Amino acid sequence: MDRILIALDTATAAEALSLAEALRGAVGGFKVGHQLFTSAGPDIVRALVDRGDRVFLDLKYHDIPNTVAGAVQSASTLGVWMVNVHASGGRTMLQAARTAADRAAERTGRRPLLIAVTVLTSLDASALASVGVDRTPLDQATRLAGLARDSGCDGVVASAQETPAIRRACGTDFVIVTPGIRGGTATDGKPGAAARTADDQVRTMTPAEAIRAGSSYLVIGRPITGAANPRDAAIRIADELATLP
Repeated sequence: MDRILIALDTATAAEALSLAEALRGAVGGFKVGHQLFTSAGPDIVRALVDRGDRVFLDLKYHDIPNTVAGAVQSASTLGVWMVNVHASGGRTMLQAARTAADRAAERTGRRPLLIAVTVLTSLDASALASVGVDRTPLDQATRLAGLARDSGCDGVVASAQETPAIRRACGTDFVIVTPGIRGGTATDGKPGAAARTADDQVRTMTPAEAIRAGSSYLVIGRPITGAANPRDAAIRIADELATLP
């Protein structure tokens, strides 16, 4: 259960809070991304934190070091459990983000996990090539994961397809957050039998496959939030994961 983070990709705060209420206790936390944060602002984060929820603020900061440091500091004061930046922002930006999180913790007594995005799960090799990256997603993600680790990040966001290589390169304690989760038991209760619908994701896995590959946390949206009964869908996936060695 603790490994499942629900993507609250809703248009309004009311929808997000209703979904969180329905899933609270059945999942490990909630992801607030661009759509919801743009609509509802930091108040939605405060509302979830005040209810005792773990919040992953998924805004993927990527800017000059000073700007990113300020954003991470503001996120830290909101009480988020996890916040992310783009690893491609470079070493100086990543180090500035970590320093900002540490300084915020001196005042608040808690520091969010700092996670760096490697390669978006919507990108494949041809998409990377179109922006001048002549590496495979696997090679690029592993390279960026090493940079993130060496710059003080707690972990990365990466496809489960890259997780085994990142785990070997960065160790067992390195946090790997995996989006692009599809299929599993959420639709029909049969492990691995649900139809895979990739949508805009091109590098996906089922929940069980991702955990076996070494993922620490799974960000799951539509397989749970789009189900007829989201709580039942979440519980089925959690039960499936609980059976894994």
